[in-house]
Parts: sequence; C-alpha cells; structure tokens
Amino acid sequence: MPLLPVGVSIAHPEHLYIGGAWVQAHSGRLIDLISPDTEQVVARVAEADAADMDAAVAAARAAFDHGPWPSTPPAERIAAFRRMAAHLGARVDELARCWTAQMGGLASFAGPMHGGAVAVLEGIAQIAEQFAFVEQRPSMGAAAGFVVHEPVGVVAAIAPWNGPFGIMANKVAYALLAGCPVIMKPSPETPLEAYIIAEAAEAAGLPPGVVNLVTGHRDASDHLVCNHGVDKVTFTGSTAAGQRIASVCGERIARCTLELGGKSAALVRDDFPIDIAAKMLTGTITLMSGQVCAMLSRVIVPRARHDELAEAIAAEMSRVVIGHSDDPAVQLGPLAMERQRDRVEMYIAEGRKVADLVCGGGRPAHLNRGYFIEPTLFANVPNDSRIAQEEIFGPVLSLIPAEDEEDMIRIANDSRFGLNGSVLTYDVDAAYRIGRRLRTGGFGQNGLRMDFGLPYGGFKQSGIGREGGVEGLMPYLEVKTLLLDGVPSAL
Repeated sequence: MPLLPVGVSIAHPEHLYIGGAWVQAHSGRLIDLISPDTEQVVARVAEADAADMDAAVAAARAAFDHGPWPSTPPAERIAAFRRMAAHLGARVDELARCWTAQMGGLASFAGPMHGGAVAVLEGIAQIAEQFAFVEQRPSMGAAAGFVVHEPVGVVAAIAPWNGPFGIMANKVAYALLAGCPVIMKPSPETPLEAYIIAEAAEAAGLPPGVVNLVTGHRDASDHLVCNHGVDKVTFTGSTAAGQRIASVCGERIARCTLELGGKSAALVRDDFPIDIAAKMLTGTITLMSGQVCAMLSRVIVPRARHDELAEAIAAEMSRVVIGHSDDPAVQLGPLAMERQRDRVEMYIAEGRKVADLVCGGGRPAHLNRGYFIEPTLFANVPNDSRIAQEEIFGPVLSLIPAEDEEDMIRIANDSRFGLNGSVLTYDVDAAYRIGRRLRTGGFGQNGLRMDFGLPYGGFKQSGIGREGGVEGLMPYLEVKTLLLDGVPSAL
C-alpha cells in the first residue's frame, strides 16, 4: 500500500500521469514528503527526471498538434472541465488533509480554503462561457473582419508549496478552457493535490495528453521550462525563480505569466483605532504562518502612533496559540519545511542588528519537534533594511515610522516589489486616493483582501501578467485577425 496521509486516497502516488496513463518514473526514485508538525515522512511520490519532462512535453505536444482538444468547441471544453470540478468538489476533505499534512496549514482553515478554491473554478467556467472566442468587427481592409482567440499551445504550469491546490487548479482551469494541453509541475514538497487534479481529469474523460503530471526537483523543472515544445510557462513562486524562467522564455520568445514575491505594506491612518489595527495585523501575519506572497509584512504608521501600536501588537502576539496544525485551538502552525525555518531565523538575526525586537524571535519552548517559530515583531525598522526590503515568508512583522501620509506612501512605494497593499482607515475616499498612488497590482481597504474572481498579479519584480477574471484567460490565448471577402457560413 502506498504511504499517504490518513483520509487521502490517491490511486497511483508512485507514478506520473503522462499521455493519459499512469507510468513509472524514469528515475525509479521517490520523493519523501515531510510533515512540518512532526518531521516524519507522511507520503511518497514518484520523482520525475529530465526524460519524464520530455515525455510529458511530447504527450502534450501531440495533444495540441494532432489531438481534438484545441479545436473542441468551447461549450464542450467547458462541460468537460465542469466534470473535473465536480470530481474535485467531492474531494475537498482529502484536499484539505493533503494541505495540512504536507504544508502544516491549519486544519481549521483547510476545509473552507479548499472549498472556496473549488468554488472559484465555477467562476472561471462562467468567464469562458461568456467570452467571445470569435467576434466580427468592422474592417477598413476587407468586407468582413474577424478577431479570433486561439489557444497559445502547450502550457507548463508550475505551482508553489504554500497554496498548492488553488494555485495549480486555477492555472489548469484557464489552460483547459482556452484549449491548451497542460503539464502540471507541483512543488516537490506539496504534490498530492496535483495528483487529485490529474485523477479528476482522468475521471472527466479528457483526451490523452491534455493533462499531465510530473513531480520533480529544481533541475527537472528547469529542464521542462527549457524544452522548446513548451509554448507558455505559468509560474507562481519566488522572484529569483521567476527571473530564471523569464530569461529562458525570453530567449525563444515563449509566453510566460509570473506571479512572484511581495513585501506588501499596510498603512495605518490616524482615524483607525490602535486596538483594532493590532488585532487585524496580528491575525494577518500569522495566517498560513506568514507564508503568503501578498502578506502585509510591512506596517507603516505615523511616528506619533508608532510606540502605542508596537505595544498593542506585542500584546496580541503574546496571546497567539502556537501548536500542531490539526489542533482546532491553534492559531499559528509550523513553517512548511526546515529550510524555511532556517530562512526566517536568518532574517530575525539580521533584524536584531538594525531594529528593535519587541516580541518573538525564537522557537516555542513547548515544542521540541516541528518547524515552529514565534510570531515576531520588529519596531523602528529602517525601510532600507533587509527585513523591510526582502521577502521573509514567515510570521515576522516590520513596523516602520513615517512623518505623515505623504511619507507613508513614499515608504510603501520604496520597494522592488509591488504585489499588494492596504490602508487601515474608515475613510473610503482616502482609501481610494491612496490605493491609486501605491504601485501595486492589488490593494484592499482594511486588511489583506483577495478576490480570485478578479485579476491579480504584481507590478515591478512581483510579476508579469495577471491571473483571475477574464484577464486570467487572455494569457492562454493568441489573437488572430482574419480579413475575408464575406461572412463564412459557419463561425
């Protein structure tokens, strides 16, 4: 029997899904999946190497160049995708268990998170239903002008470890609805959700090669990106990895969508109560143990309120319950892996050199196993310091004093990132005014706010392109103009 988390039923975890079949990995090796709570192996999956990546590309290439999927009418593609979504909807509990076991996400949050992610898929199907894949437009050069949207080709979808199901499922949804075969390459730390997506594609009866799954490490992933049979790469992850993907795609003018890192700021205006701000900011930085690309990890506050807010946040952080992710009383679980805890501890050590450590900064004394770290607050943080400029990806909050609102906006924009932002205020006019001035792809009034039915992505080094909404469909399509002497009988 394969090793899997309790309550998870995956038929072939020690195989890859290529060309509509579950096949042995060329390497013959397996990847151990480690619980962040216990540091024990909770599952094993096949490890793909370069040969497997090439096989997946060949299968997807055949499905695009010779198969029926790209030319299948959109309504039929939508119906097949909805069968996939129904399969996934019936397995929300399994998806939640996978996330908790692999990533250490809180079980109390896992069910709603994955149920919501499945619900988003129906919204994407509705976008495809309403989209004009073929439209006639007035033309000065012909009797009849048509603008058609055709699938971009073979898509390599690379998802990170923090939100493996929702991120991968969205990429697969847009690719399939556009008519593109897709190769799923999940993170080697959290691949189980992609296995369930592959099983959903199999259950829905998608043609061979339209959905493929290869699980491998960085070298194999790089080989996939470099394969000239891949027309588009959609990637969510670190800016460093995104830079490599962009350079590879740029060499051969392949398409890419990149949703990368962030160092997002929350601006606290004078009209917002300190106690409410402290609760909100503490609850945000501990969400998914701070491992969210859009995390509000910088807090910019007028200097006159800085010390009072630091004291209030420290009080809130002292009450946070830290423990194993399957405990319903826990508010802060582990970091996803040992190297991530090492990274966070490195940044905490850097922060001690330049700012005031108000609370946290260590490992919880009552937990001697697992990748845990206390919620941590630094005050009087210089905005040019590493902890203010680099993505930590952990429960570490930097409090930065500013002189006035204009200075808060300046500090917020003084970053190479531009993924998200927020202002804490009851003044809607002020929120709109500030939101328009921040150089970020997303912005929310009063907290970390996301709507995956609308476009999301980053400015500057936080990415290229958008996911979500109709804007999320467009990167999977090429635009073609047809100039004809008349209107064809069948469109």
